[in-house]
Amino acid sequence: MKYAPHIEPSPLPFSPFKSCTVPRPIGWLSSISVDGTENIAPYSQWQNLSFDPPMVMFSANQYPDGRRKDTVVNAEETGWFVWNMATYDLREAVNISAMALPPEESEFDRMNVTRVLADNAPVPMVKESPVKFECRYMSTHRLKGNSPVGTIDIVFARVEKIHIDDAVILPDGKLDIKKIRPIARLGYFDYAVIDSTFEMRVPGSDEAAKYGLEGRSEFK
Repeated sequence: MKYAPHIEPSPLPFSPFKSCTVPRPIGWLSSISVDGTENIAPYSQWQNLSFDPPMVMFSANQYPDGRRKDTVVNAEETGWFVWNMATYDLREAVNISAMALPPEESEFDRMNVTRVLADNAPVPMVKESPVKFECRYMSTHRLKGNSPVGTIDIVFARVEKIHIDDAVILPDGKLDIKKIRPIARLGYFDYAVIDSTFEMRVPGSDEAAKYGLEGRSEFK
């Protein structure tokens, strides 16, 4: 089977595109508007860009009526947002936060989580999330789609502070991913949970390559 998605409909009953680029990390992003309304929403088009300095991005599709997502507007107007790691224990809260609420309503009011403020700006964070990034807004790149909902805002930001719960740090200084159990987005209504890991080392890699894979900006 093959098809050209820009000119042909999917030959399958469900479009396979989002089910091929998997698993995708979830950008569970909290922000606050200029008038003080809190917001949190999950974005499956989220990724890190670099580690020196740490930079991240997320892509937000418009609503069908052309409105831009609250997270994008809040980041642009206040200069900040927070990434909260989505975990299996927090899956129901993540799902609730995906609801499309009016801008004046906060998803935090519907979730059973604890608010805690970021250090650099009065942005609410999910206390129960084991890892959080305070992200300073850098820029937005806008790409027009074939429909209003296909048009996206790609937001770029720099990570200014990283919060990690000491309880998920192993004795060797690595994160205990099997304890954290991050969830990832698949296609359709499906998600995955990371509860097993394995290690592979590149044959012949030197010390510099190891630091690059680790994400360390200084060789010591």
